[in-house]
Amino acid sequence: MKNIITILALFLVLSACKEQPPKEVVEEAKEQTEVFPFKLPEEKPNRQMSAAMERIYTDYESPEPHKNELFSQFKYTELKGFDYNGHDGTITRRDPSKILLHDGKYYVWYTYRNTSTPPRGADMSNDTIPSSDWDLAEIWYATSKDGITWEEQGVAIERPEKPLVGWRSVTTTDILEWKGKYYLYYQGFMEASGKRGDDCPVAVSYADSPDGPWTAYNKIVIPNGKKGEWDQYSIHDPYPLVHDGKIYIYYKSDFGDPDKVRMQGLAIANDPLGPFTKHPLNPVITSGHETSLFPFRKGVAALVYKDGPEHNTIQYAEDWVNFEIASITELMPYAAAPYVPDAFTNTTDGRGVTWGLAHFISLGGKDQFHSKLVRFDCDLSLDLDDPGMKNHRVNHEPDVYYRQGLSKKQMERIQSERLD
Repeated sequence: MKNIITILALFLVLSACKEQPPKEVVEEAKEQTEVFPFKLPEEKPNRQMSAAMERIYTDYESPEPHKNELFSQFKYTELKGFDYNGHDGTITRRDPSKILLHDGKYYVWYTYRNTSTPPRGADMSNDTIPSSDWDLAEIWYATSKDGITWEEQGVAIERPEKPLVGWRSVTTTDILEWKGKYYLYYQGFMEASGKRGDDCPVAVSYADSPDGPWTAYNKIVIPNGKKGEWDQYSIHDPYPLVHDGKIYIYYKSDFGDPDKVRMQGLAIANDPLGPFTKHPLNPVITSGHETSLFPFRKGVAALVYKDGPEHNTIQYAEDWVNFEIASITELMPYAAAPYVPDAFTNTTDGRGVTWGLAHFISLGGKDQFHSKLVRFDCDLSLDLDDPGMKNHRVNHEPDVYYRQGLSKKQMERIQSERLD
């Protein structure tokens, strides 16, 4: 009888063991019954999560913005050394280039307009009255020892004689250093802005020194696309970098009305004067206006501000083509022109940026419209650790919000909806 009881007990134990699930199944079930922890894990937890929680571990460098090397806030400083004629709208400085360090001085080039009147619109414009803030402009440059106090050096690129590219206005330039020579790429207007959209092909001038003299190539280096193509209307904001032993120029274009969506493309050449080949995957960035870029680690990062579904983002492409959102931020600089020490070194270990110039636009009101240059600082660098630049939010004074007030038409609509 004793042997029968022992055998029966052994049978029951073996049966119970056979029905137990594997250890990993038990652990997973236990994990899913636990609430997400109070302290955000550095590494992605081994558990089922919502799409939002999955995203912060798969799409960003860190689940916390202050630990993300491609997240920063932006701080702004007034520049010294530039006069704006009492801000009456007759002088404008806007669309600065990347900052270049040469012989112990920082250099910047920019759109400069000095006209008898502020902009008056396309219909009222003529040979001396500008249609827009960038009409009847030249490219000037300035130098600085500290990036705050600047000494204006004068004109770099004058408007050429009609009918050469840029005879109406030369604007929105950027700098390339290549094999001991310097190249300024810019937009060349051949009609007042607004009369035919902003059709202004990319032109280039070159020099042996950042101080010039500059020789105009007098040819279009990046043409508009063919009819029906995404960049058929305009090629704006040429932005050169050196990668893989070639010149990469990123640029903006506008879709035609009524679906005017700004996107960014890429053109590549073996020589600064071209020919440039547009990338087959263009557009490579879906958003942005005057988009600025800089080498970062193996790839390239982009400040994507204004316009489009992914505005107010900093994006990254390890292959320099397929960009992904790296962070979302605020108060990004208009027309950012960073100091990029390794812009032209063909680096595969980009270190990032910490400061640059930008512009404030729409100053002076309707009859005194103009722009001004400003400095920005940030921490988008692998060599800087500034916690003050990594705060998650910016607090604004109430007047900042009130300035975004209702239009007259909107106020009339609201008042018409009043409940009596």
